[in-house]
Amino acid sequence: MMSEMPQLEDIRRLEEALHRPDVRRSPEAVEQLLAPDFFEFGSSGRVYRREQTIRLLAEESEISEAAAPVASDYALTVIAPGAVLLTYLTRRQGADGEGERQTLRSSIWTWSDGQWRMAFHQGTPRNT
Repeated sequence: MMSEMPQLEDIRRLEEALHRPDVRRSPEAVEQLLAPDFFEFGSSGRVYRREQTIRLLAEESEISEAAAPVASDYALTVIAPGAVLLTYLTRRQGADGEGERQTLRSSIWTWSDGQWRMAFHQGTPRNT
């Protein structure tokens, strides 16, 4: 049984692991972070299921440090016993090298089998 709710830094650390290329390209590492019924509403508007997400992340090419997202404005909300909502903002340089792309992000993390796992994620482009 879970003894206490996580702190913001606990969930932030798990979330940010999924931003790291070495974790993203490791199916085993991603499997440990995603709940069995995980799904995502991508910023593209597409829906991704767990197995598809794991496969696509493993196929990603090396992400340069400059292209990696910069995350800020984290907030954690308890939504039920054993479930929290993490929200934050990412900023990334535009693909053309000009402008900045901002995305509002939200993830639901649930406590299962003695660990926190991401059950849902959504990225929504922010119009600035």
